[in-house]
Amino acid sequence: MPKTRVVITGAGVISSLAHNRQDLLAALLNRACGVRAMPEWADTLPPDTVAAPVTLDQDAVMKIDRRFRRSMGPAALFATLAAAQAVAESGLSEDILGSGRAGCSVSTTMGSASSIMESCSLLLQGRQDYISAQQFFKSAAHTAAFNVANAMGLRGVQLSPCSACASSLQAIGVAYEQILLGRQDVMLAGGSDEVTPSVTLTFQQLFAQAENKENRPPDQISRPFDVARTGLVCGEGAGIVVLESLEHAVSRGARILAEVTGYATMSSGEHISQSDQRAIGRCMTAALADADLRPEDVDLVSAHATGTRQGDAEEAAALRDLFGANTPVSSLKGHLGHTLAASGAIELVAVLEMLAQNIIVGTKNLTAAGPDCAGLDHVQANRPASIGTFVKNSFAFGGVSAVLVGKAFA
Repeated sequence: MPKTRVVITGAGVISSLAHNRQDLLAALLNRACGVRAMPEWADTLPPDTVAAPVTLDQDAVMKIDRRFRRSMGPAALFATLAAAQAVAESGLSEDILGSGRAGCSVSTTMGSASSIMESCSLLLQGRQDYISAQQFFKSAAHTAAFNVANAMGLRGVQLSPCSACASSLQAIGVAYEQILLGRQDVMLAGGSDEVTPSVTLTFQQLFAQAENKENRPPDQISRPFDVARTGLVCGEGAGIVVLESLEHAVSRGARILAEVTGYATMSSGEHISQSDQRAIGRCMTAALADADLRPEDVDLVSAHATGTRQGDAEEAAALRDLFGANTPVSSLKGHLGHTLAASGAIELVAVLEMLAQNIIVGTKNLTAAGPDCAGLDHVQANRPASIGTFVKNSFAFGGVSAVLVGKAFA
């Protein structure tokens, strides 16, 4: 029996640089960067701490029905706004959304980090009576999923994979599998995350946060694959795509943005915090096998590449083993920071626009690849290219790898 074809018919994004796919690509091509100093965190972290926060459009937020909006922290707001964009572009009707054959798979790392901290602070002050009844719904790990489902009127499957920085790519992969299995015709899929002082402090404690010993400006601190990389910079936002079976999309005359052809996720089985070249390689190989492709068929690898010393080195080694120097490799973390659970979905949405515009965004702040990241076709400047097939990588603490394969629709 032939494999069901799964296509993308809508995509939405909320990021530090832009609040739609087209503006995001324009900002990326202009070498813009969402990373800035965070003086508002000075009570908790050093005044030179940097991050890539989102400035929400409050008019757009107020358009969300209050019944749903009141249970949303920033993570759920980001996801709902991105989902609304994706649904509008896809042209899905209310009847389809509420049919029971349309569901969602939307992830965050830990719910709304800011809402969790607010509740904890009130508890520690003995002010528990001041905790809103909505705080649980904002803080729950699946807050983005159920808020998107309710706001969009979905009555199908609701899922929320939780695997730290691989979460949103896993969510898209799980949605792809739901359609392959014939259990759903349509899935809204992706993820969101928040950046807070506590999130940034966690990465500092893990020695993964970027150090700025050379006193670089904020927009030069996140340096994927670079010889001078010192760690990651936290960001936030959301990315959501609409997946459909090809048959369903064609039957309603939908415009198709791309096709998802392969997916794999797996554990390293060795270490909870150290990236593993072998595990990354196994996962990419499995995803390509699912897509029935060879490494030489791939036109672009959208790398995870967060700017950490070991993580970038291990991913580069796996890419060298599989692709050699023949396949263009690019990372968007220099522009957006590491948007954590949202990163895979946000970067996939950007790749969809690269396909449409026939261009690869160069890795910002990659001036010279580190010796441990050499031997690849690093895209350092924006490069015109016809992208037929792409690979999107996401990796996470816990030894988790997730890889999605897609292609231009034909």
